[in-house]
Amino acid sequence: MNINSSLIQFRSSIKSTVKRWETVLTFLLLSEFIIFSLANEKFTFTRMLLSINDIISICIISLFVTFVMVTGGIDIQAGSIVGLTSIVIGVSWQDGGMNIWGAVIVSVVIAALCGALSGFFVAYCGVQPMIVTLGGSFLFQGIALLISKISATESYKGISGFPESFTQIAKFKLFGVIPSQLLIFIALIIICYFLLHKTKYGRSVFLVGVNHEASEYSGINSRRVVMSTYILSGIGASIAGIVLTAYLGTAKSDIGATFTLPIITAVVLGGTLSTGGKGSILGTALAAVVIGVLRFGLPLSFKISTQYLDIPVGILLLAVVIGRAIASNSKTYAAFSKLFLRKKNAD
Repeated sequence: MNINSSLIQFRSSIKSTVKRWETVLTFLLLSEFIIFSLANEKFTFTRMLLSINDIISICIISLFVTFVMVTGGIDIQAGSIVGLTSIVIGVSWQDGGMNIWGAVIVSVVIAALCGALSGFFVAYCGVQPMIVTLGGSFLFQGIALLISKISATESYKGISGFPESFTQIAKFKLFGVIPSQLLIFIALIIICYFLLHKTKYGRSVFLVGVNHEASEYSGINSRRVVMSTYILSGIGASIAGIVLTAYLGTAKSDIGATFTLPIITAVVLGGTLSTGGKGSILGTALAAVVIGVLRFGLPLSFKISTQYLDIPVGILLLAVVIGRAIASNSKTYAAFSKLFLRKKNAD
């Protein structure tokens, strides 16, 4: 076999692997379970289920941020909307005298409006998504802090004492084993998968990500589509905020402050291109779980401090971005391919 045919075979094998990126993520997830369980017998699937609350918010938000990034945008304000959702629920219920479910509805509406505001500036004003959502992150975080000042409860203590009907969102377990948060996550995977991959709206999202002008010529209102993805992202963040508040039993304005890096990493690792036009809900879901297991397993099995958990997540993000950059550059790709083939022939 000559070098050209080997290069073609190598390229085709890489492409087939990329097409089934979900298979790679599944293998990575299984590897994590094996490594962590061998390192510490306390790392078990059952214990992981009991700790699902620590990662479920990131998993939920990542699904909806996928829509944004498929259009070529980015959303780094979702964590702030989580905190805003939480404190709106608490203040509306405790200080506003509102029914708890009415407070939940108000928080979702406010989160959707936050997404709509950022989406409007991105879609209709042409402002860079990074700038808009960065500003939105500071804005919504500040609003959440102001709302917390309205409460009779001091902000650092948080608002607690929610009705059991609300906290039951996080306490229910199917068959006494499967937590309700996991059921919510699975339901949202199904909904988001159908919406992005099986509907006309989803096809419009992909087409806008590939080429805005071409989508306009196809009769798609690209601005409306882009704005709608930010609204969906805001709603996703509010759902995560509701679930997390019910689990903690406390409403605080800063509970989503550390979510940004894991969310973006999950979406990118899941196969969504930062330039838009390509993405997968299943890939994002698997990648989010991979990151969640990583953040859970490292402290338990290898005694790594939680303060340093962003380091492996950041390394993972850089590895994926750099790897894609190498693969998309034909000259660099050919150089790496020839180097691989030379090593293989030498062996």
